[in-house]
Amino acid sequence: MASEPLPNRQVALIDLLDRLLSGGAVITGDVVLSVADIDLVRISLRALIVSIGPKTPSPWSGTVSPRGRHDG
Repeated sequence: MASEPLPNRQVALIDLLDRLLSGGAVITGDVVLSVADIDLVRISLRALIVSIGPKTPSPWSGTVSPRGRHDG
């Protein structure tokens, strides 16, 4: 079901976030700052966005829960 494209209509932001978090998303990107054809700074971004719950726990132990307590 998650692989079906959205129909051509307006989608509420909350619906988009719900769909994104239920299936997860990977964001990657690279930024290179250069002057006179010389690369000065390179920033690489790799992010995984997915919801965490009882059925899909956090892959990192010792993370702080939203209530401020340490899990794991």
